[in-house]
Amino acid sequence: MTLSIGIDIGGTKVAAGVVDDDGKIVESLLRPTPADNPELVAGVVAEAIKELASRHEVEAVGVGAAGFVDETRSVVRFAPNLAWREEPLQKKVADLVGLPVVVENDANATAWGEYRFGAGRGETHVVCVTVGTGIGGGVVVGGALYRGRWGMGGELGHIQSVPDGKRCGCGNLGCWEQYASGNALVGEARRLATTDPGRASVLLEIAGGTPERIEGPEITEAARAGDPVALEAYAWLAGWIGQGLADLAAVLDPGCFIMGGGVSAAADLWLDGVKESFTERLTGRGHRPLADIRTAELGPSAGLVGAADLARMP
Repeated sequence: MTLSIGIDIGGTKVAAGVVDDDGKIVESLLRPTPADNPELVAGVVAEAIKELASRHEVEAVGVGAAGFVDETRSVVRFAPNLAWREEPLQKKVADLVGLPVVVENDANATAWGEYRFGAGRGETHVVCVTVGTGIGGGVVVGGALYRGRWGMGGELGHIQSVPDGKRCGCGNLGCWEQYASGNALVGEARRLATTDPGRASVLLEIAGGTPERIEGPEITEAARAGDPVALEAYAWLAGWIGQGLADLAAVLDPGCFIMGGGVSAAADLWLDGVKESFTERLTGRGHRPLADIRTAELGPSAGLVGAADLARMP
């Protein structure tokens, strides 16, 4: 059995774990992310690695980072949450820990983890879509992670869904994540509650009486209590997600889609709607197999597990 370390760098915490070659986490730990000083992140990562390596014989390290990672899996070209620009993360961490290190986009690492050890087991063509604050994604084609020529493939949330639509944090207009993410769900629920507060009585009561206080957990609670506006907001979200999956199927033709991210915790409220929307909008429907749409299995550990497994690969 071989062991490697996986790292998942988030905006608030660094998750680290020792992972065996069956995808099992042997030991894990958390450290706060010094997001206000990105120059210190490599040091925090290195300290976590050293602590775990002091108790386990590990061969390599995989680091998942939210951002554009270059084709050599070493430099983070752009990471909005940590303000990294051309950050030589691989070299910094490797110099500090004395182990082989690879860096990968966090959504790619998540996709790989689910493909190898989670909901994508047994498939060869997989698209993983993480629906949270925005949308992340990773693509496995023929059993290999698709990274693109420059390492920046799989940015699914930034496909333009609406020409001249809502402005995205990436600077473009109409990106898919502006209509099919946790932020989009909250925005739609607040809009509906503002324009028709009578139908949103349960939602507004849960949120303390004002639309501005509505957040994702309040929408989920209200939807499960039967609030019409909360249910409508989830149906709206499902429609947009299904539309995007149909567009991706036209290009990539995967065997399955895996839905992960924070919003997937409420999949019972939207997954059926996604499948219906996907089927209605799929090009060539009725004359092609339908990709299965599944929820992720590994939860928040998928990125860590995937990064660790990628570190073992040549």
